[in-house]
Amino acid sequence: MTTLDSLVPDPPRPGPRVAGADGVEVATWDFGGSGPPILLVHATGFHAWTWIGAAAALRSRHRVWALDQRGHGTSDPSPSRSYLDWSSFASDLHRVVDALGLERPVAAGHSLGGAALLMAEQRRPGTFSALHCFEPIVIPPGGRLGGPPTLADGARRRRTRFASADAAVANFRSKAPLSILAPGIVEAYVAHGFADQPDGSVTLRLPGPEEATVYEGAPRTDIFSRLGEVQIPVTVAGGDLGPPGGPGSIVDLIAERLPAGRSQHFATLGHFGPMEDPQLVADAIAAAVTPAR
Repeated sequence: MTTLDSLVPDPPRPGPRVAGADGVEVATWDFGGSGPPILLVHATGFHAWTWIGAAAALRSRHRVWALDQRGHGTSDPSPSRSYLDWSSFASDLHRVVDALGLERPVAAGHSLGGAALLMAEQRRPGTFSALHCFEPIVIPPGGRLGGPPTLADGARRRRTRFASADAAVANFRSKAPLSILAPGIVEAYVAHGFADQPDGSVTLRLPGPEEATVYEGAPRTDIFSRLGEVQIPVTVAGGDLGPPGGPGSIVDLIAERLPAGRSQHFATLGHFGPMEDPQLVADAIAAAVTPAR
């Protein structure tokens, strides 16, 4: 039987656990590498280790750091077990940057991660020097995230227990949406996103009802209305294979509202782009956040 520990042969090294504004401990992860630091921020329902492919591609150019956002991976959950208020994700980013001693690092975020980076820069300008945001969840006023059934509905129905780590990996590899992920990403998702149980089964660390509140909090943010406050260079990327009306459909709109924004489209990718083709996205990230000489 495969154990969670054996799924990922070269996992990142644990960094310091950082105290969030409300006492939540946020786990950080050191992927190694050399060069200027870069911070990677994951999507809802995932965790730092799902950047493992992109991090490997970035190590030759950057010292790569990542974090488990609160409630995800091995970070503590919010005391309320609710994530309707996304400002906590931004506050955690400020504290992680400070605790790691990063001076205006570059950063890349996927989905929720991209939104959290934009919010963190809005609330403390100069936290970062450049951003690459792959389909950030930035919803215009009156918009919504997903049609019926909503992503929150899907999260509440999510299966949370499997007989073994092998069974979890086989399940996710066999069907959409995770079946399209690059080799090793599903294994990393299971290894760090599930917890071993005494009977050999594994259980999801972020329960579906809690994940659902993250999606429900998306329309409550003011990120879109404050995009003009983000003065640093930002690349807003999206996959052309995503669902109609999904986050990829407003990449250009978001970029246009950013003073130093530009949009980037990937014809071969969908919403899970950084996990679908980590090398392609890592090269795009590196090119976007490297200052012109």
